[in-house]
Amino acid sequence: MKEHLRLAVFLLPLVAQTGAVAGEITPVDQAALNAGVAADPDATFLTAFDAGDELTEFSFTAREGVGANVGEGRRFSRIPRADLDDPGEWAMHVPTRETGPNATSCIACHIVPAANGAGDVALNAILDPRHTGDPALFLERNTPHLFALGIPQNLAEEMSSELLAIREAARARACADGGRETARLVAKGVEFGSIVAVQTEASPCKVHFDTSLVEGVDDDLIIRPFGWKGERATIRDFTRNAAHNELGLQPVELVGAADGDFDGVTHELTVGDITALVVYMAGLERPVNVLELAELGLAELPETDRAAYLAGAARFNAIGCGSCHVPEMVLEDTNFSEPSDTFGYFDVVFPDGSDPKARGLDAATAVSFDLAADQPNNRIEVDGRTVALGALTRDDSGRAIARWYTDFRRHDMGAELADPDDPQGLGAAVFMTRSLAGVGSTGPWLHDGRATSLEAAILAHGGAAAAARAAYAALDAVAREEIVAYLEGQIIVTLDEEDD
Repeated sequence: MKEHLRLAVFLLPLVAQTGAVAGEITPVDQAALNAGVAADPDATFLTAFDAGDELTEFSFTAREGVGANVGEGRRFSRIPRADLDDPGEWAMHVPTRETGPNATSCIACHIVPAANGAGDVALNAILDPRHTGDPALFLERNTPHLFALGIPQNLAEEMSSELLAIREAARARACADGGRETARLVAKGVEFGSIVAVQTEASPCKVHFDTSLVEGVDDDLIIRPFGWKGERATIRDFTRNAAHNELGLQPVELVGAADGDFDGVTHELTVGDITALVVYMAGLERPVNVLELAELGLAELPETDRAAYLAGAARFNAIGCGSCHVPEMVLEDTNFSEPSDTFGYFDVVFPDGSDPKARGLDAATAVSFDLAADQPNNRIEVDGRTVALGALTRDDSGRAIARWYTDFRRHDMGAELADPDDPQGLGAAVFMTRSLAGVGSTGPWLHDGRATSLEAAILAHGGAAAAARAAYAALDAVAREEIVAYLEGQIIVTLDEEDD
């Protein structure tokens, strides 16, 4: 990028906590959280948030069950070890292991640009879901950031509810008309193909849904915003899977009282621990952009750089990038609750087969907070008023605006980006549109960290994004630099406590 187009941003001091906390940690009691919600819900949110903060930074030891019986007398492995298949070893773990364990704390991998951030390519997770033992078929996944994960979950909940309402309206029409009804699936302006309702019996009415025209989402119409291929609907599901695979910490809700990783420790993470981790990641401050910081006096943004940023935003949309990396969506309900009461976004049964309510997890006593007001971090005083820099902003009509830069759809990204294997059957080249929130503060980029620059990431796009890539490549150097400047302006800022 030419020097005059670089974004000259000078931020207040940042907290870059990349070390882990040693010592002891107290398990979180879900029953205590429930009692707290009944007595003081706002204070309980902060209690859960703080507990989640401690859990992400804590350096777990064998005493707490970190790691697993990998085999060969070791607890950790950077690569999958399907060859270690003696009783209790890597390949015999329950649930089936995909990778690792490879770390003793969350922030050992989530470190760019600060704690809870993304990871360098050296921290890629290497997966062998089908236990092939063949390195040529291993999958690599770059570490994503953990900031403000409540935003994508709530957006996905609202979009799925829209899609399901369209499906049910088609059912009602098919029953009323006695025939076949085709309905376009559109949620927050994003197209997901069509669904066909066909009446199969009249009294009582029964309907078959033909999902062959559904695009970019599973046939159940539940958008799963987490995972590079959009595999997991909730932060909770994402968290317990990461705890098992990456840390070797097995949540009770995943394995019950069993020692599924054969390390001699059970009850490694409580239901309350997972709730606290979910609340923490949901409530972390959102990524921002340099214009916001300049307007608040937190960054210097020379006029030339402001012009480059704005020009880049316009070009980004003009060449088609914004059709998938949708710059903003309206979030109708800013209340985040753990657990959610939205269909498809809570556990009917825990993975270990137990009833969540029997273990204390119930929407009636959910820990909740407002995504547009309640984030504990990045609260600053500006001109005598408190600004929650980590919260969603509202437009002139009072609507909450989420700038998450994704359409929450899966797309075929072309052969060059394809995985070497397709264990999920979604398509080796199919990936969920990656959010660009905070993209200027992370890197390397793409699902396996192959791109060492944002331009390289753009030029690696293919398949459904081939036209946008070609349009970018056809621009002159200045225009391309403006788009990169726009992307570099989407940043993660964690303000020092002194500046909160």
